[in-house]
Amino acid sequence: MASVRHTWIDALRLTAGVSMVGLHATSDATGQPFPDAEFGQRLAPLLLRAVIYTARTELFLIISIFLLLMALENRPRGYRDTIQEQARRLLLPFAFWTVFYAFYSLNKAWYFGYDAALWAQIKTPWTWVEYAVLGTSKYHMHFIPTLFALVLFYPLFQWAKRLPVLGLLVIVGLVVKRWADGILWGQYYDHEMLPIMLRVVKVLTYCGYGMAAGAAFGLWQRRVDLRPWFNGIAAVGVVLFAIKLYATYLTARDAAWPFQFTPGYWADFLMPLVLFLAAFAASNARWPGVFSKVAKYSFGIYLCHPIFLDLVEITLRGQVLAPLTLVLIKIVVGISCTVIFVKLLEKVRVLSWTIGLGPLPPIPTPFTITKEQRS
Repeated sequence: MASVRHTWIDALRLTAGVSMVGLHATSDATGQPFPDAEFGQRLAPLLLRAVIYTARTELFLIISIFLLLMALENRPRGYRDTIQEQARRLLLPFAFWTVFYAFYSLNKAWYFGYDAALWAQIKTPWTWVEYAVLGTSKYHMHFIPTLFALVLFYPLFQWAKRLPVLGLLVIVGLVVKRWADGILWGQYYDHEMLPIMLRVVKVLTYCGYGMAAGAAFGLWQRRVDLRPWFNGIAAVGVVLFAIKLYATYLTARDAAWPFQFTPGYWADFLMPLVLFLAAFAASNARWPGVFSKVAKYSFGIYLCHPIFLDLVEITLRGQVLAPLTLVLIKIVVGISCTVIFVKLLEKVRVLSWTIGLGPLPPIPTPFTITKEQRS
């Protein structure tokens, strides 16, 4: 029964990993909603994005904290040992891919004519500080430092394990985030420290997701049956998705992301939690075993997919294609090439650790304390 019950987590991991490819593929080469296209041409890929965007990086965060608490329950250890282990597991691959993408991005920059500006940034020490602290070397790298920062607060999430009602703090966190982001953007929009201030707010408020994960694990430990709640959870998901569809219409109409549409904010940031709870409620169902076989590649898919999305955009540069055609090419080629690449990388022992599929190199982390240092 345990292996069946855990398959739902693998399904979520794989969904989150693959969805990131689709998410980053459903915009133009500059990350915008195809502003040069007509309304009808924009709408089709944006509707696809609405489906894909249900599994945001927040779902990855919830899964990761849930699995961490599960691992600590199975193999208890102290705070320092836990953080040291997480630092090696997360920050070593992060360091590798940060350097890789810092220079790999020059390839796309050269073809699109902004290589001089990017190279000037790379030569600036502050840029590397942001790469290291914020994960800005590529558009997807922010996830790892954010997750590691959340892991530092894991003792708080264990409180929610004992008192699941604390999981409702996710709502408080999102309220504070919306409020604080508005203040920071309004008063410090041109300040060089704005990205770091926004990230601090994000980490602190995203502790709400950690509390939700802790609450879910507490219910899991108690073997609480959520099946009677499944229809209610699904109904909430339908309402949130309807809001997302309206936000999609606004995006297609205005050719801009509707950041000021408050209902859309709540639909976006609550949907990952609803997906997690829905899968949790259905955890006793007969999930296909293929999820567990393929889920191990989700981290690699997440890390490597920009390699091939960049190549597709370079190859199709200057081609006059309908947005939906472009998006489908990016999704199909991006996912297939990334999966093949990750499976090949798994076989290269000296590099498989970079995607979480091999033993980590014997490099001490900043948290390692030797016997000599202790004495």
